Amino acid sequence: MSIENDGHVGALTIAALGAADGREALDALAIDPALLDQRGETVSRGAFAMAMNVVLFHDLLERVYSGAHYVADTLSRGGRVTFDHGALRTIRFPDGPTGALPAGEDAFTRILLPLGYTMAALYPLDRLRMTGRAYVHTDWPEAVPQFFLSELHVDRFDADFADCAARVFGTSRDPLTDAAKDVLARYAAGDTVPFAVAANALPTIVAAFDRQHDVPDFDDYQLLLSRSNEAAWIATEGNAFNHATDRVADVAALADRLKADGQPMKDRLEISATGRVRQTAFRADSVERRFADGAVRQVPGSFYEFISRDVDPATGRIDLAFDTGNATGIFAMTSAGA
Repeated sequence: MSIENDGHVGALTIAALGAADGREALDALAIDPALLDQRGETVSRGAFAMAMNVVLFHDLLERVYSGAHYVADTLSRGGRVTFDHGALRTIRFPDGPTGALPAGEDAFTRILLPLGYTMAALYPLDRLRMTGRAYVHTDWPEAVPQFFLSELHVDRFDADFADCAARVFGTSRDPLTDAAKDVLARYAAGDTVPFAVAANALPTIVAAFDRQHDVPDFDDYQLLLSRSNEAAWIATEGNAFNHATDRVADVAALADRLKADGQPMKDRLEISATGRVRQTAFRADSVERRFADGAVRQVPGSFYEFISRDVDPATGRIDLAFDTGNATGIFAMTSAGA
């Protein structure tokens, strides 16, 4: 699809996914018309960020059957998905990088910050020995999906866990090419990027949202699992989207309907301290993953989440915040026992 026939968001998405999958992904989402209509010789950071999110949303639905089924049902009812945020998990060692990747969340802030994101808030996840941070888009805070970016702190675990984490995650490779880094540097400098250059870089940048380390040994997986469901999840799934979230008008009513339909729902809603942010989710789909011994085993994969956001009376705009308690409860969707 050329830039003459489609706006930048659509053209980049179709260039990355192909015409059929790209159009399907775009048609599933409610995207701000002003974003969709951006055209011209060069691509803004907002349009690039939105296209990246569309491709990542498509990738999650390819891996999460329950989410894909829900989205198909939503479309059949005449609706579309408002993509609120995506979440991913990273590993931070006590010192130095994570293999060839920058340490912890730094592997992704080098992508998000040049594309116009800024850190909105920090959320200590002490029960999980993790830290979460919300990143919101500066130019399009309500229209471009946020990121909930978390990192697991290896130094908060015992020595056996640390040795195991080094074996598993220390093999990480850096997927970003010099060309992709150059595009990010141009955005960081405040420039726009020629369409062909942006289209070439998008698949490489999307590839960062995946597992970068070697296939884990099953004994190492079990050791990680004995200490942290989240570490074990990262061992098999890496930095892929842990979940994508649909912003809906009434999450409680939707949860009741989905439970009545027999969908694999979380037992109860998570409600923020302010009461303005309410969340629930499907339980993580099981996926088959091959381990270093060659055996294929069932493990928790990613999941699909739902959120309702009320207007913050102090600002008159929807409350884009997250909540530590909500996040901790939602993270349990990928626990091995869930």
